[in-house]
Amino acid sequence: MSSPQVIEVPDALVASYTRNGGEEERTWIARLPALVAELLDRWELEHDGGIGSGEASLVVPVRRTDDTRAVLKLQMPREETTAALIGLRAWNGDGIVRLLDHDPESSAVLLERLDGSRTLASVEDDDVAMSTLAQLMARLHSVPAPEGLRCLGDVARDMLASVPAAVAALPDPEDQRRLHGWASAVTELVGEPGDRMLHWDLHYDNVLAAEREPWLAIDPEPLVGDPGFDLWPALDTGWEKLHATGDAPRVVRRRFDLLTEALGLDRQHAAGWTLARLLQNTLWDIEDGRTTVDPSQTTVAEALPRH
Repeated sequence: MSSPQVIEVPDALVASYTRNGGEEERTWIARLPALVAELLDRWELEHDGGIGSGEASLVVPVRRTDDTRAVLKLQMPREETTAALIGLRAWNGDGIVRLLDHDPESSAVLLERLDGSRTLASVEDDDVAMSTLAQLMARLHSVPAPEGLRCLGDVARDMLASVPAAVAALPDPEDQRRLHGWASAVTELVGEPGDRMLHWDLHYDNVLAAEREPWLAIDPEPLVGDPGFDLWPALDTGWEKLHATGDAPRVVRRRFDLLTEALGLDRQHAAGWTLARLLQNTLWDIEDGRTTVDPSQTTVAEALPRH
């Protein structure tokens, strides 16, 4: 019997769980090396390359017994990990990374291996990159939403309930006005939340080069709702480079035009749901202790068609 393959968890991931979590998170991260070894053995996988990690997940490149390359991804079981699994099963590799296996107890997934070193951000021509992203997004939205996912209507109502306290946390009257305006847009739309399966986080760094297709999406956070609610990550993607152009509003408008045309969306409706994303982002920022609206949110809002 071969000895277990020992995986060292990156310090940044350990720090993320221990700094931001409680006892449950610390227990999970401490057990992670043993869990990886157990899954490598059970699925007959061979560790094959440098380990990667995000803020919440560990990604281990592996080879299967038939020598195909894959990645083992582990993240503490949460609502979003369950949603991702539901979405990946429903999409079945259509425009997105393919799910190969899943461990129900740990929420670990085995995924096809993509080229993690080359994201859509590597494409110099922003129109080409955004058109590629829009085509992937259209394919993802075309798949009927399965049962078990959160609905945008519920998310929007929760946001509206949080607005009064959030406004009170903003000392700048102009920021307060912005938040009220974005909340008004959500109020107009909340009765028509939509029924498409959204990725919820599709931006350049979540599109990787692949062998099966030139580009495939990764890391979905599926939600059932209106496609307009899916646009903001793409509008905002690569913000530092975008801001450095000196004309970020023009680029945002161009991206908005490309996305809405490719997806066949009503521009005013899509603008309203994008304001809903700006509201959501700002509410999250305020929860984290911020007392101003992020300038990038304001720039995107001002670049949109007047609602």
